[in-house]
Amino acid sequence: MKVLLLIVSLNLFLNCTAHAQKIDSSWVGDIKLTIDHDLNANGRRIICFFALPNGNSTEWTMGKKLDSGDNWHYDIQHIRAQTEFIRSKMKGQDFTVVYLENKMKSWPAWKQQHPDFKQRLPFLVDSISMALGGKQRTVYLNGHSGGGSMIFGYLAGVESIPSYIKRISFIDSDYGYDSSYYPKLSNWLKEKNTVLTVFAYNDSVALYNGKPVVSAMGGTWYRSRLLLSHLQKEFAFNFRETDTMLIHTSRDHKIFFYLKKNMDRGIYHTQQVELNGFIHSIFCGTKREEQGYDYYTPRAYNHFIR
Repeated sequence: MKVLLLIVSLNLFLNCTAHAQKIDSSWVGDIKLTIDHDLNANGRRIICFFALPNGNSTEWTMGKKLDSGDNWHYDIQHIRAQTEFIRSKMKGQDFTVVYLENKMKSWPAWKQQHPDFKQRLPFLVDSISMALGGKQRTVYLNGHSGGGSMIFGYLAGVESIPSYIKRISFIDSDYGYDSSYYPKLSNWLKEKNTVLTVFAYNDSVALYNGKPVVSAMGGTWYRSRLLLSHLQKEFAFNFRETDTMLIHTSRDHKIFFYLKKNMDRGIYHTQQVELNGFIHSIFCGTKREEQGYDYYTPRAYNHFIR
C-alpha cells in the first residue's frame, strides 16, 4: 500500500513513498510523525491524529505478526491493521492516520518539559492537517493511555475547538480531565457533525500484585464518570447495560461512553484498544457501526495484520 511521507522544516512539503516512515521534525522539536496515507483513495479526506500511549514506540503501536523473539508489545494494539479494516469499510474514502510519538515516550512528561505546549500542539495539528487536507479538512483527535494528555494539551491551547475537528476519542486515556475543559467540549458538541467517544474500564478497583493500580480519583473510571456527569446536566442520554459494559449514548447520537465493568479486579487497559476499540472509536454513531465487527469481542481485523 502506498502511503504519504511528510517532511517538515520551516516550510511544509509532501513526498510520496511506498512505506510509512518516522520523521524527526525540527520545527516541533522532539516529536516524531508517522503518516499512514492511502494514495489510492479519492474520497473525502479524514485525518486522524493518534497520540501514542506511554512507553510505546510507533512500531509497537502499529503492530505486526509476531516472530520468534519479538517484543510482545507488537501484538497489543494493532492500529495499522485496524486502520486497514476501517479503510475496507469506507470504500475509497481517504482515511489518514498520523501517529504522534515524542522522544520521552510520554505525553504528560513531554508537556512538563515544554511549558509552551499550549502553542506547540495546536500549531502541530493545524499545520499538519492543513498540509494533508487543505482548508476543507476533517480532523479526528484520538489517543490511548497517556496519549489523552496530548489531546488535553491541544484543548488547553485553543480558545475554542476549531470546526474542522469532528471527532475526539479517548480510549482509556482521559486521566487529565477536569471541569476546565468542559466549556470547550460542550460548545463544540453543539456544532454540526461533532462526536465525542470515551472508553474506560473500572480501574478504581484494579489490582496489580495485590495493590491498587490507580488512586480512587486518579483513573479513567473516575474521570470518565466525572465528564459524563457534567454532560448529563446539559445533554439527554439513553442508557443500556450488558454483562460487561455500561453504555451511555446521547439521544442525538453525538456522545458515546463505553464503561467496562471489572468484577475480577483485573487490568483491562490495553484490551480496550486491541478488541476493535480503535475501529469503534471511528465508526460508533455512523452507519458503519458494528458492521463486520463488535466492540470488545475478538479481533475483527486479524486478516489485515502483516
